[in-house]
Amino acid sequence: MNNKLTPADEAAIRHLKQAIASDKHWYLALLEAISLWQTAEETINGHTYRYLIAGEALDWLTLSWRLLETVGELLPEDEKTALLSHGKPPFELSADEFKKLIGSNRYHQHLNYFYGITTEEALALAVEEEVRKERQPLSSTNKHDTANEAYQRIYGTTGPELFKEFRLEKGYHQTRTTSPTELKEFTYWCFSYRLKYCDKERVASDTKKALEWLKNNAHPVAKCD
Repeated sequence: MNNKLTPADEAAIRHLKQAIASDKHWYLALLEAISLWQTAEETINGHTYRYLIAGEALDWLTLSWRLLETVGELLPEDEKTALLSHGKPPFELSADEFKKLIGSNRYHQHLNYFYGITTEEALALAVEEEVRKERQPLSSTNKHDTANEAYQRIYGTTGPELFKEFRLEKGYHQTRTTSPTELKEFTYWCFSYRLKYCDKERVASDTKKALEWLKNNAHPVAKCD
């Protein structure tokens, strides 16, 4: 690791270890540790991990990975994998319980991530499905063309054009490669773009469509009541 932990981050890790050692369930201890963690971004072994996208959206699963790496030997591997790889917790909590454990501010940031990234990604996939169904009689449906048509319908322009505008606004280099972190930031930027340029009824309709897609595709239930 290439950075020094803040006192708050050290306290988060210490709390996680002590709580598990005291027989508190690791998942509850993890959520409490998330409420204590402060650092928004880290560089570990040359890779940058951003836990707070655009300063607003909490990527709590990436932060969970970071924290659980410090207590890996204390956890059931199957439960850890289920959470980090599939977003499936070892047991369900109500939205109020989840909010109490991670804190009000973190909960708000979590909702930003859910609606700004998870739901926005689902919207693109839902519209892509619509495009494919419309073009089904055609023998050659190009995935790239389908994705661009979906972006055109949602945002009024293509994916590449949006990505170019995103990078210009952020001051990023226009390279041919991108990282998972930048893609998440781009998705959140697209969400903000949609809120800014689409009428409210359209925004509500598209969000409903995305949530329905998540429900039908067995996405883990988010704590967003």
